[in-house]
Amino acid sequence: MTLLRDRDLARAFDHAAPSYDRLTALNPGYRTDLLRSAHRLGLPRGGAGLRVLDLGCGTGSSTRALVRAAPRARIEAVDASAGMLERALAKSWPANVRFRHLAAEELLTAEDRKPYDAVFAAYLFRNVTDPDAVLRAVRALLRPGGRLVVHEYSLSGSPVHRALWNAVCAGVIVPVGTVSGDGGLYRHLWRSVLDFDTAEAFAARVARAGFPFVRALPVAGWQTGIVHTFVAGDALRPAPGPAR
Repeated sequence: MTLLRDRDLARAFDHAAPSYDRLTALNPGYRTDLLRSAHRLGLPRGGAGLRVLDLGCGTGSSTRALVRAAPRARIEAVDASAGMLERALAKSWPANVRFRHLAAEELLTAEDRKPYDAVFAAYLFRNVTDPDAVLRAVRALLRPGGRLVVHEYSLSGSPVHRALWNAVCAGVIVPVGTVSGDGGLYRHLWRSVLDFDTAEAFAARVARAGFPFVRALPVAGWQTGIVHTFVAGDALRPAPGPAR
């Protein structure tokens, strides 16, 4: 199948938004893994005084993980899908969380862009047309010493993990998504993971974007070797402190 891109993908997410939270809830460990990745930003003192970008926030699951990991940070959550943002906005949020309708590719052209102390991107990079450009934009938006954490479907390269992903998609993800009326989006999910970088290749891609330090960490549970957390920043520097 042809992968969905740009506006077609945003429209597919718009349509899937009403059922998206129910479907992701069927994934064991989904929210726990997001929280673990958010904690890997290493934000001090609950993030007091820091600006954090949630890039590709969807219905807000990644945003909720950031709120729990850094309850005192100023969190800006952006997504290209108006439907997903509508679902996120319908939830209860503290005053330090702000949502915006903005595609990842538009980061550097936003008129009010300001530097961030940390950037979190969950399940985003498979879905952008030019991941290298987005990574360069993120690098340009991070303060010195800032940290990027990417939580993404990125296979290990092992045939066993590829076969497991195919089995889960064919037996669970695509059938359940089809029942909800969003089979096209979940077939895209299946194919996008197979076509995306392996964990080693994506770590190298992040390094080429200008991050001196990149580490790939597998998640726990059934998704080991299928989902990884990538931690990137300036080598030998601590996690960011409040901007002066």
